[in-house]
Amino acid sequence: MVGTGGPVATFSVWDYVVFAVTILGAAGIGLFQAIRGRKESSSAEFLLGGRQMTAVPVAMSLTASFMSGITVIGTPAEAYQFGAAFWIFGISYTIMSTITAEIFVPLFYRLAITITGLDLWGVLVATGLVCILYCSLGGLKAVIWTDVFQMGIMLAGFVAVIARGAVIRGGLGQIWEDAGQGGRLNAFDFDPNPLKRHTFWSIVIGGSIMWVSIYSINQSQVQRYISCKTLGHAKMSLYVNMVGLWVTVSLAVFSGLTMYSIYKNCDPLSNGDVTASDQLLPYLVMDILGDFPGIPGLFVAAAYSGTLSTVSSSINALVAVTVEDFIFPVWKNLTQKQISWLNMGLSIFFGGVCIGMAGVASMMGGVLQAALSIFGMISGPLLGLYLLGMLFRTSNSIGGLVGMVIGLVLTLWVGIGGQVYPPTADMTNPLPLTTAGCNNTMTQNYTTTSPWSTSASLTTPSNFRPDLADSWYSLSYVYLSLLGMLVTMVCGLLISAITGKPLVLYDRCKMLILIHFLIFKKKKSSNGPFEKR
Repeated sequence: MVGTGGPVATFSVWDYVVFAVTILGAAGIGLFQAIRGRKESSSAEFLLGGRQMTAVPVAMSLTASFMSGITVIGTPAEAYQFGAAFWIFGISYTIMSTITAEIFVPLFYRLAITITGLDLWGVLVATGLVCILYCSLGGLKAVIWTDVFQMGIMLAGFVAVIARGAVIRGGLGQIWEDAGQGGRLNAFDFDPNPLKRHTFWSIVIGGSIMWVSIYSINQSQVQRYISCKTLGHAKMSLYVNMVGLWVTVSLAVFSGLTMYSIYKNCDPLSNGDVTASDQLLPYLVMDILGDFPGIPGLFVAAAYSGTLSTVSSSINALVAVTVEDFIFPVWKNLTQKQISWLNMGLSIFFGGVCIGMAGVASMMGGVLQAALSIFGMISGPLLGLYLLGMLFRTSNSIGGLVGMVIGLVLTLWVGIGGQVYPPTADMTNPLPLTTAGCNNTMTQNYTTTSPWSTSASLTTPSNFRPDLADSWYSLSYVYLSLLGMLVTMVCGLLISAITGKPLVLYDRCKMLILIHFLIFKKKKSSNGPFEKR
């Protein structure tokens, strides 16, 4: 019986068929783009899609790149365990989209430069190979159009879960009522305490900065903006992406509420049916959709498609940075054919690196908080460095570098400390779950404590907890990006004042912009790698 614990169905032949067709479809898009653009083999075509992309496909690609397999797997589990507070990130997406579209996109667009069940290893290798195939053959156009296809698959997976859950529970209204009775709809916590994991303020303020750092200066995202045919299309892609983020996070959170409605009396995690929170949604799918051949395969394809979009984006971005910042400055006389082979070779190399890194990541804890924490720790100081150079004439390169290093060390200290000594339950606020209604309970009437204490990749003896663990290390992961940005800017300004070389960083930024602009104009008028055909 659904929702009472125990074994669930496994993949049928039709599930494998649906899964395989989805993956082959993604690879087919890459092949199609490669054949379609075989006469346009310039670097601009490969890395920037010839700058002929329109707003809607770029917007869907932007959404799919970061609302990926992490969203498909992690967000429903978040809503199931902690409630609907994650929904408030919709406000952060609005702030992020506006700032990025109106401040960062015009700058980068005008520059027109590429700036700086299943067997685990079988899945990792297959993902890498498929991404390598369409990235190396089709370039950015293949990545974008494949993301469009994968975005549709991701949304279809969420809809299938919600629709079947509504049938089982007697309608969407019953799911909403169950979520309310279970405390899952109490999303607006206005406590200003920065140590509490999710509050209105931490998500709106910290979350906005985090997503601005991800969308405004991230290589794979900027590369998409400047692939648009006009600045208007580039800006519009951000606003359409904002709507896509709203839809995606709403479906993901409601999938989590659906999960709670079904398992409110029998928590699979407490009952031992799954061993980690990231397994909750796949378990639900096999539990409620196992009798429908092909539908579980669609869900796995949805999660897998999200992974493909993220990996492909990363590969293409890494190739762009390597070619533009390391290859071209050293080897300036490469032919178009040499550049094309170089792009494809680097795609294969970075695809192999991604496969290896994915194996390492499989040993980490919960995917959602882990991914966002890493984003915050790394991208916050980088955003601070960009803002330092863009806004302050008194900054210099020494101050910028030292400030970024200090910001990075500080965020890594807090972030890693939070993994070693997870925050207590009164800061994370996990909501109660029970196994009272399970048919095969391992422990009766068990209410969960903080799941992050069991999913952390680094553990220490339970009887040792330093004073910093309940203060500094308990800082909400959403604030890591804000912390890194502020520390980088403040330290950068102080070091700049001490070293006494004002205007250097500011003027250097202006000079680099001018140089890149002149190079771009020259290449457009010659037979260089950015020539339009």
